[in-house]
Amino acid sequence: MIRPATPADIPAIHTLIRELAEYERALEEAKATEEQLHEALFGSHPAAYAHVATDDATGAVIGYAIWFLNFSTWRGVHGIHLEDLYVRPTARGGGHGKALLTELARICVERGYQRLEWSVLNWNTPAIDFYQALGARPQDEWTVYRLTDEALTKASGTS
Repeated sequence: MIRPATPADIPAIHTLIRELAEYERALEEAKATEEQLHEALFGSHPAAYAHVATDDATGAVIGYAIWFLNFSTWRGVHGIHLEDLYVRPTARGGGHGKALLTELARICVERGYQRLEWSVLNWNTPAIDFYQALGARPQDEWTVYRLTDEALTKASGTS
């Protein structure tokens, strides 16, 4: 079952985020707290949205998608940027990942958004194969850049 996340899901989502970070070999970078997630998803000015996949038998949260709106100046409309998609390894193969992506695609179509985009690590071939089987195509002509930590502070001119 796929449903919008609720505040009660924050502890489970936080745990799954840490599992994803460990899988991506970057656990030390996963610094978000449950309080920060609650504020980002359910605070007075939500910055992101979340859907969860639950086990049909137990109702336990076994996967999640966190996403936010982006905007295409070329298309003139919003789209969805999928920040995280994760399903516990023990629940994979049950259609939960596909169901989460299907729900986000449905939201895009329903609201007139024209893009659903995300990033995937180059070495994550199981995810790449899964996404390509759904019809997603890599945007190889683009390279993601990021400023963080000291570089971000330096670029801000406030160091």
